This record gives sequence, structure tokens and C-alpha cells, in this order.
Amino acid sequence: MDKDRHIEVTRAHQAWRAGDTRAARAALDRASSEARGDARLHHAIGSLYSAMGLHHEALAAATRAVELDPARPQYLFNRAALLRFVGRIDEAEATYDRALALDPGDHEAWLNRTELRRQTPERNHIAALEALAAKPFTHPRNEVFIRYALAKELEDVGRYAESFAQLSAGATLRRRHIDYDLARDLQTVDLIIDALPASRLAAVRAAQPPDRPIFVVGMPRTGTTLVERILGSHPEVYGAGELLSFPEALVSAVERTAGRSGLSREEMVATAARVDLRAVGEDYLLRASRAAESVGTRPRFVDKLPHNYLYCGLIQQALPGARIVHVVRNPMASCYAMYKALFRQGYPFSYDLDELGRFFAGYRRLMDHWRTAMPGVIHELRYEELVRSPREVTAALLDFCGLAWHEGCLEFHANPTPSTTASAAQVRRPLYSSSVDLWQRYRTELAPLEARLRAYGIDPEG
Repeated sequence: MDKDRHIEVTRAHQAWRAGDTRAARAALDRASSEARGDARLHHAIGSLYSAMGLHHEALAAATRAVELDPARPQYLFNRAALLRFVGRIDEAEATYDRALALDPGDHEAWLNRTELRRQTPERNHIAALEALAAKPFTHPRNEVFIRYALAKELEDVGRYAESFAQLSAGATLRRRHIDYDLARDLQTVDLIIDALPASRLAAVRAAQPPDRPIFVVGMPRTGTTLVERILGSHPEVYGAGELLSFPEALVSAVERTAGRSGLSREEMVATAARVDLRAVGEDYLLRASRAAESVGTRPRFVDKLPHNYLYCGLIQQALPGARIVHVVRNPMASCYAMYKALFRQGYPFSYDLDELGRFFAGYRRLMDHWRTAMPGVIHELRYEELVRSPREVTAALLDFCGLAWHEGCLEFHANPTPSTTASAAQVRRPLYSSSVDLWQRYRTELAPLEARLRAYGIDPEG
């Protein structure tokens, strides 16, 4: 019987990798119902539920694993992460406390706990973090976690100079261990603009009746998760999170058209401009429904993968009725918010201020191209205006998306849908303005970034 239970988990993994969400869910449900007193099996089940986006089911399995084996730090760590996803922030912090009491050397848990709330002079972990930072680290990754945690807590209590020193040290160390070529990403912007000129995009200018997807794009840490939560609080909309479905559907079509995989970036972009984009749109909707099982529960859904800004022209041809919302923020505030975030994956440009400024300029250039080539197609929502006038900005957002006004959209912090992004804890709070001008505490330290933006013709505060 034990063997049969583990076989069901293996079947679930295989079905999930094959894209058969329903079969994976069914196998996992069977394994869960029969796991009984096997803590390790409950842990494995919870991990796969989470990968499938079924975070409430994952939390139930992770909780059972902790009940059966409360002295295993990894089980507590996973449960704390899931509690954060579903918005049970106080429980998440208490669970991280338990995990760290058992394993003080889990440096990632220190950072995760720090990010759950705003630290105060009376209640923080600065002394303990400083003690950890003073000791030798066994791996650079562990030092990065502690430097970022210290930077966050020192900023929260107003020790800004010390905070930036820790942040800079952590970011520099992180960048040193990333293999990344910024020039390739900047070249990609040129390739996209050349492959999709305004003349090619003229046909998509006319407004279309709203279709199911609403894409929320922009730089990370600019408010994209907040906008997703606002939209997802509408009774007709489901917030599906950061789906990889469009780039996956596009890559699949490109490789099928080219007759091979392993294409260069230049070949990828050139081929993407001539694939059957309506077929890409159909494939995208199928992939989205598989990736987020709840997509089909409401008439509309939000896909808030920030990097979909690269594909705006293709999205509008593949899905003419899709709505694209571009979230923008003061350039200095936007760049500082990225710089102080430790991303688990992606955004390798964000750990060096000069690279960050150059990447931001490339992103801005591409968005200017989409705006010029497809006037009226992309709705631009400014984060600062949303904070200042939430009702007016939300009304304009809903109108653009073809949605009737719903008062609950202003109560986005009460939205029970799980969130797995870096903003998962912040979006459980009502709108706050404390982060709007926070970057100005570091004008001296951020002077090189400001100079880089100006060199590209970007108003740093515009």
C-alpha cells in the first residue's frame, strides 16, 4: 500500500510534466487521501500541489507533514511559505520562528521572515542578523540572504545609510555569481522593433470587443501584483498570477515554423514575426487553462507576467480582444525597488545600478515603440496616481477592460486568492504611500543611476 501511494505521486508528476493538469490533480488527490501517517509523502504531495498552483491544498498537505514530524525544519519552512502565499502572515512568521529555532543556519528563512512585515525599533531581528553577518559564510548565497535581510530591517527602522551599505554589498555579491550579458537583452529590443515596425502593427489599432485575457505588464516591483489583485477582486475576473503560457506558446510556434529547436535569438525574433499568431493565441488559452486550473471559473483572467511587455505587438495580433495594462512608476522609484529586491530567478540586470539604468532605458524604448505603433491599445496606469486617487484610477482601469464598476476592487487586500510574487505580503494591506518617495532617502547613493537615466534622455522623476 505504501508503494501504491508513492506511485500515485509519480503519476501526478508525469501527468503534470505532460501538461495534463486534470490527471495530475486526480492522482495527487488519491495519494493525499491515502497518505495517512507518512510525513515525507505529505511533504512531497504539498510540493507538487504548490507547483500546480493549488496552494490551499498544498498548505493542507504541508500542515499534515508538520503535525507528523514537527522537528523537521524543511517541513516548517515550506508551510511558512504557503501561509504567506494564502495571506496568513502572522502564522507564517510564527512558523518561520519555529523553523529557525531548529535550524538557525537557514539563511533564506531569515530573509523570508523579514519580508513578511515592516520591522519596528521595538520588534526586529537586527542584532541577530548582525551577529550572523559577522561570521564566515559557507556559501556566497547565504551571505546574500543575510545582507538583504539586514538592508530591509535597517531601512524599516530608519537607519538608511547602514541599510544601503548592506544592500550594495549583497547586490554586488549576487551579481558576481550571475552569468549575464546585458548587451544581448538590449540587442533584443532592437530586433523586436525592427521585426515589428509600426506599419506591421497598423492593423491592430482598432478597438476590439474584450476577450478573456487581461495582460498586466511592466517592470517588476512597480505595482503589477497590486493591479492584478484589484482586477482579481472583480467577480468576473480571476487573478492567474505570472503565467509563462504566452512565451511558451510563442516559442513552440517558432520552433514548429522553423522546423527545429536551438534557434539563435535573432532567428527566434525573425521567425516570431511570421508565425500563425491566431494559432499562438489559441495555444496560449489552452496552456493558461492548464497552468492555472481556476482560469476557467470566471469569464476573464489576469496574466501578470511583467516580461510580457516584450510581446505586446504579438499579443495583440494573437488575441485581438485581449487587454494590455502597462503599470509604470517614477523611474528612480522603480529602479530602486528592483535594486533592493532579491529575485529568486530572473531579472539579472537588477543587481548593478549602471546595468539597471541601461536595461530600464531599453525597456522604456520598447514600450514607447508599442505606444506609438498601436495607439490606444495599451492602457498606461501610473502607480503614484493609483495610490493618490484609487477610485478614479480603478474606474478607468475597469472601463478599459470592459468591466462594470465593482466596489470590491477597492478592497483588494481582502482578496483570498493566493499570491506567490515578491509582493505577496504587501498586497494583503490596504493602499499605502510610504514607498512612493522612499528612494529619495538614497539620492546620494543612487546618483550614478540618476546620471545614467539622464544620459538616455529619461527624466528620473518623470
